[in-house]
Amino acid sequence: MRLNRLGDSDLQVSEICLGTMTWGEQNSEAEAHAQLDFAFSRGINFIDAAEMYPVPPRAETQGRTESYLGSWLARQPRDRLIVATKITPPGRGFGWIRGGALSLTRGHVAAAVDGSLQRMRTDYIDLYQIHWPERYVPSFGKAHYDPIEERPATPIREQLEALEMQVRAGKVRYVGLSNETPWGVMEFLRLAREHNLPRVVSIQNAYNLLNRAFEGPLAEVTRHEKVPLLAYSPLAFGHLTGKYLGGAQPGGARLTRFPPFGQRYQKPNVAAASAAYAQLAQEVGMGATTLAIAFVRSRFFVASTIIGATTLEQLAEDVNSASVDLPPETLAALDELHFRYTNPAV
Repeated sequence: MRLNRLGDSDLQVSEICLGTMTWGEQNSEAEAHAQLDFAFSRGINFIDAAEMYPVPPRAETQGRTESYLGSWLARQPRDRLIVATKITPPGRGFGWIRGGALSLTRGHVAAAVDGSLQRMRTDYIDLYQIHWPERYVPSFGKAHYDPIEERPATPIREQLEALEMQVRAGKVRYVGLSNETPWGVMEFLRLAREHNLPRVVSIQNAYNLLNRAFEGPLAEVTRHEKVPLLAYSPLAFGHLTGKYLGGAQPGGARLTRFPPFGQRYQKPNVAAASAAYAQLAQEVGMGATTLAIAFVRSRFFVASTIIGATTLEQLAEDVNSASVDLPPETLAALDELHFRYTNPAV
């Protein structure tokens, strides 16, 4: 498993990162530990969680994912693992998290960090990320900015100062962003530079064959500012595996059990594009899953690709894709399909 340096940090992360958001809802603690054991045995040293997990978010299960990870971490060589988690900002109605104290002020960030540390049974978090901007931005299936939607938010400088307190306390090593925009990344970087505050080292956004929006201005930011992408949803919530082709609803699948959770993929051309990519995978002699993940791994701006699975069989297929490098002709064929079906899931 190849390791990549995460931005300007000293973190060397595996090019495949183990996502965790099904643990505590679709996966039991024993199943989560089996996934972790398998991933670690295959050279994956990078694990990504969030205080709001599992999904779909519910008051009854919130924090369970980090707890499952913590019961495994307690018996592992901590210094050989890169553990990432995310703070939940306001904006999505999760009032049960920390009693609704979600603004990114010093006190609320401190409480969130301490809660994650306790659940994960560790003294420090390698990468602490803001799950989405506290300010209004169009996200999770919405693409157009509407000034009417703007809302009060903690100033970005104050957010960085809150994170700096946790870095100085030794509880957080590095900070990152998630679901961010080019303006947001540049503003975090500007304020960090001007006020000697922690510099973000990564951005975690959706990126896959159905949503290549990151290839625009954010890719330029990544290139020049050394803030690489941690790509989530490389399989587009399973659409790129082919399991939903023809309107299929396989039992136990995430979108079968929780249809509203996949609203960003309920758009015209998603089904047609998914079928076209599955057909191309067949033509080049590989599985649709392998093609989709290998494509994400091929991008210059991707430091690690976050995969998630509910079974060890799925996880093995995902991990095995790390040994596949796509030839130029296959990448060209993918681009041709992209021009035909341009970002249907943005």
